[in-house]
Amino acid sequence: MSTAPLASEVEAFVAALARTASPATADAYRRDLEALTAFLADEGIDDWSRLDAALLRRFLGGERLRGLAPRSLARRRAAISRFAAHLVERGRLAHNPAALVKAPRQPRHLPRPLDVDQLSRFLDTPHDDSPLARRDQAMLELFYSSGLRLAELAALDLPDLQPQRVRVLGKGGKPRQVPVGRRARQALDAWLAVRGQLAARDTQALFVGVRGSRLGHRGIQRRLAELARARGLAEHLHPHRLRHSFASHLLESSQDLRAVQELLGHADLATTQVYTRLDWQHLAASYDAAHPRARRRGNDNGEPS
Repeated sequence: MSTAPLASEVEAFVAALARTASPATADAYRRDLEALTAFLADEGIDDWSRLDAALLRRFLGGERLRGLAPRSLARRRAAISRFAAHLVERGRLAHNPAALVKAPRQPRHLPRPLDVDQLSRFLDTPHDDSPLARRDQAMLELFYSSGLRLAELAALDLPDLQPQRVRVLGKGGKPRQVPVGRRARQALDAWLAVRGQLAARDTQALFVGVRGSRLGHRGIQRRLAELARARGLAEHLHPHRLRHSFASHLLESSQDLRAVQELLGHADLATTQVYTRLDWQHLAASYDAAHPRARRRGNDNGEPS
């Protein structure tokens, strides 16, 4: 059976998603949903109203047998769940069947943030003070100052920037406000002073390219990689790496997991715990000093005195 009766709804959903999500996310969701539509067509199903939890379990089970990794399976389920929520909103489904299907367990890997001193030296490297250099410096400082996602920074408009904070639209269209640090504010002011030399008259985009229009996701990623090479940073630099570093450095110094969760825009605290990396020795010392049952008596090796 052809996938055509199912595909039009997927295309409409992905087109709407692409307005707020990164191109990589939209492409991944399209591939995941295309795999589901192919499965449903093979099952003789040509209407989304017949989608249920049993079908989803069979689909994901077949993908697992095909060798799909747990992380990819979890992303497939997430894409389907978000699409099913869209179908519920449109009255095509009575409920979201993905809510009844558990995501596969997967190993969680801690990201490796940049060293604080290394990152400070990188950010403090002098530049030629051209409009493009000022723009790039403002992007770098804002990524690290406020922990923004790539899609969040790329979507910023001039009215979103306030004296001490920035308003962003996070995942799922959830808005939040994030503080802007002093150094980031200085870099932004320097960029705004020359932005008019590049920006087209009718654009509200905060960051623009040489043609005057909004700077895209790939353009931002490319500039960060080029800056890392030009400034002698011995590691690959991408927007998520700066977000990792923001979260980890802030958490190491503040120990306030809930505050970092809010700043990152995470709905689940467990996501923040994995997303950041704590200094274990610092935590252990805090534990030994604060917990009433952790204070040792007698000798220091933990043996009875």
